[in-house]
Amino acid sequence: MERGLPAASTVTTAVGMAVRAPSAHNFQPWRFAVGYRSLHLFADSSRHPAETGSDRRDRVISCGAALHHLRIAFAALGWHAEAHRLPDPAEPDHLAAVELHRHEPTLDEVALAAAIPLRRTDRRRHSSWRVPRGHLENIAEAVADEGVVLCEAEDAERCYLAGAIEEARSAAVEDDETVLLVLGTASDDRMSRLRAGEATSAALLTATRFGLASCPLTEPLELPDVRRTVEERVSPGAFPQLVLCIGWAPANADPLPATPRYSVDDVLEPLEAARVHQPS
Repeated sequence: MERGLPAASTVTTAVGMAVRAPSAHNFQPWRFAVGYRSLHLFADSSRHPAETGSDRRDRVISCGAALHHLRIAFAALGWHAEAHRLPDPAEPDHLAAVELHRHEPTLDEVALAAAIPLRRTDRRRHSSWRVPRGHLENIAEAVADEGVVLCEAEDAERCYLAGAIEEARSAAVEDDETVLLVLGTASDDRMSRLRAGEATSAALLTATRFGLASCPLTEPLELPDVRRTVEERVSPGAFPQLVLCIGWAPANADPLPATPRYSVDDVLEPLEAARVHQPS
């Protein structure tokens, strides 16, 4: 199987799609580096809001979402992206080394890639239309494919989580038809958080394919008491990493504009330069 880097224009296109991934507070904490035969993802320590949790869980989750966007973009462009996650224990911010192999895109991969420029973080109130159970099952399958579990908050647990979301001023959760989903992982280490980010991307792009409005939230889980309670009530046996609000936008809602993004030139550099930027 042919292996190596494709044309520079293909790499630039894929990275341009990857930087459309959602990130906590839109800080876009990622950098990409081009090696001789591989592409590398680094967390950018300089791009992080001071008000978030001290363990910076959201930064790794955000980079995981960019990694999944990158994988889907390359797949649609005819390249399978084989991700080697956390390849160097001595460089904790080196999150993935990606090898590329020639690949025939599937219809699902093309559809997910087409959803990337359409996806928006929608914090508006949802309509009263119910999300079909089949859509939620498809989203759960996409999350499971990334090694993450998806738990739906219902009844009293939903009321608690909705209150935590509103207290954190993250989004409006006023309608009973808004579905609240928690992404959970078996462990709470760096690898688990990276995979949670990839699963978040998979869930959001799947929801976008169905025309659903979605909003990923890390803010409520930045409070230790809330995160512990969500684990006990919503995702027992799994560490909650992120909350997803899923629903239908109102029929007369205007499309949301895209949020500002760093250009590819701002985040893509040679591998040697990326290593120079690593903290000592």
